[in-house]
Amino acid sequence: MRLSTSQFFHSRFKVIMQRAVVRGLSTRNLALGAGLCAATGIGGLIYALENSVQGGDLVVHPYQLPWPHSGPFSSFDYASVRRGYEVYKQVCAACHSMKFIHYRHFVDVFMTEAEAKAEAAEATINDVNDKGQPITRPGILTDHLPNPYPNKKAAAAANNGAAPPDLSLMALARHGGDDYIFALLTGYFEPPAGVKIDEGKAYNPYFPGGVISMPQQLFDEGIEYKDGTSATQSQQAKDVATFMHWAAEPFHDTRKKWALKILALLPIVTVILIYGKRHTWSILKSQKFAWRTVKGREPPKSA
Repeated sequence: MRLSTSQFFHSRFKVIMQRAVVRGLSTRNLALGAGLCAATGIGGLIYALENSVQGGDLVVHPYQLPWPHSGPFSSFDYASVRRGYEVYKQVCAACHSMKFIHYRHFVDVFMTEAEAKAEAAEATINDVNDKGQPITRPGILTDHLPNPYPNKKAAAAANNGAAPPDLSLMALARHGGDDYIFALLTGYFEPPAGVKIDEGKAYNPYFPGGVISMPQQLFDEGIEYKDGTSATQSQQAKDVATFMHWAAEPFHDTRKKWALKILALLPIVTVILIYGKRHTWSILKSQKFAWRTVKGREPPKSA
């Protein structure tokens, strides 16, 4: 007699359970083992499905790079963050805003207070005076980085109908993060045969659909770094990606420092909790009930 697949697995499961009971394994251990096996199987299925879905995307996925700040015990390269701000200021700021970043955020990070004040003073800020009249004034530390356009419609009209997005959270808003930004900025190519690119557009396989409204912006020696670093295209892309990650997650290093402190205290807290648990429940777990017969109150004997 030939068993079906379901019958076969059912019989095998019964055999495994019987053997486990014979060996003295508890129901709790059996449940934990079954749960672990199920979780492993579900995790493998999800991983396989995710890779299958990604393989069907009409976009090239960015390659993973060894970023200096990607490790659990590593921090930002703040020299790179400062150079990245120079790239943003000289290249990206012409079209993109960073509305969540203020000049005060630069202080004691990659600029001194005097440098940050001087940097803010170079910006022209639209404001109103005490009489409610519109004026322009030099920037101060509490101002955010200026928006190059007065509104989204003006931004779209100046860029072939596509308004440039704000870059404050871009490193966290895109799948791939720093890798995506680096690949996008260095991934401009001539369109392959059969791909038609409209005027004012560019071909970039790392952008969904392959056609992007932003032309190539970074070129070798396109800017000059103040610290004398060679401004190759890849160096500029690496620095501005690092700056954008810092802008999206300025508490990155603080979070890792707190994680180290918590990990150092975790064993002590664990020991205290285990001791408290044993101290609290030891009375209930160690108590015993004994029944004794009082003379003269014996239970009736069965016939």
